[in-house]
Amino acid sequence: MNELPQQLVNGLLLGAMYGLVAIGYTMVYGIVQLINFAHGEIFMTGAFGALTVWLWLPGGTTMWLALPLMITGAVIVAVAIAVGAERFAYRPLRNAPRLAPLITAIGLSLALQQAVWAWYPEAKSARTFPQISGGPFEIGDVTLQTGDLFLVAAAPLSMAVLGWFVLRTRTGRGMQATAQDPDTARLMGVDTDRIIVIAFALGAAFAAVGAVAYGLKYGEINFRMGFILGLKAFTAAVLGGIGNIYGAMIGGVVLGAAETLATAYIAEIPGMSRFGSQSWADVWAFVLLILVLLLRPQGLLGERVADRA
Repeated sequence: MNELPQQLVNGLLLGAMYGLVAIGYTMVYGIVQLINFAHGEIFMTGAFGALTVWLWLPGGTTMWLALPLMITGAVIVAVAIAVGAERFAYRPLRNAPRLAPLITAIGLSLALQQAVWAWYPEAKSARTFPQISGGPFEIGDVTLQTGDLFLVAAAPLSMAVLGWFVLRTRTGRGMQATAQDPDTARLMGVDTDRIIVIAFALGAAFAAVGAVAYGLKYGEINFRMGFILGLKAFTAAVLGGIGNIYGAMIGGVVLGAAETLATAYIAEIPGMSRFGSQSWADVWAFVLLILVLLLRPQGLLGERVADRA
């Protein structure tokens, strides 16, 4: 029990990272009802975009100066790939059977993995990600690393900016209208193609911020990092209620806390030690998803997508 505050904070941090990536899934699905399974790889390319900026900077550049540039590079790379994918891979299939864009997303995911591996052959194992000096910081019974502080600041700030954008701007209201009824929104003068592009771009930008947080937290990145994390982020979106922006972050926090606590405490149960290892963390995440789908299929906050049948 003495470790409980630390484990809860660890789960909150992990869940915030899942939530940042889950926003992209839930925004795109809420507007075009497409599960973009390449979103995990967009997250991965954001991490390598940040690393590329770091490698291009002159030697001796401090991380405090480099970090804003790395975030900018990550966002530019992730947004460019997401917008390109929407324009050339998904838009031509918008009226096709749903299986076609799903297969396209899986193919795009594999293509992005191989493209990054070709650009960074050494990423087959892992690439070291630069770290912010300082820390760790002790707050009562909780220890935070410097990379954790970035996530503590980035996640709520990102959610606040997104909430303001969706609720207070004309484009945000256009996104809500398109999600509710794209045909009627088009008749009312909303440029739905532009709205869809913006949804892809915003989701990619938040994924890029999450990718930088991942690199700072774990100290390394690799070209396969987006696959499992992307699945967990999709799980978080479903847990919160697919199409619900706030549900994506809440689902991420619930998933991160459940995964962390299960890993920490199941091993303490007699005869269950092997089920508390880190290798079982992914299993417990999907067990939680199955339970939520059985008990509350619409997610914790409810699905926010209109029935377009």
